[in-house]
Amino acid sequence: MNRENHVVETHTAAVQENENTAESHRTAAEGCSKGDHEGCEQHAKVASERSVKAVAASTLAHARSPQPVAVGAK
Repeated sequence: MNRENHVVETHTAAVQENENTAESHRTAAEGCSKGDHEGCEQHAKVASERSVKAVAASTLAHARSPQPVAVGAK
């Protein structure tokens, strides 16, 4: 696997973690709106745990991305 593919896969993993987090937040909000406060609390906890994973995945993707080069830099 070349570096470019690895970077793309790293960003794709970060996207998936962020989508998982968003889905947990949506599920928590839906539970709250229906009065299911126990379910809301449970899904909010899962969303919080997933957001930690999403931050880690995003940080890794950023670290593995090529660094920008200023125009005219040698």
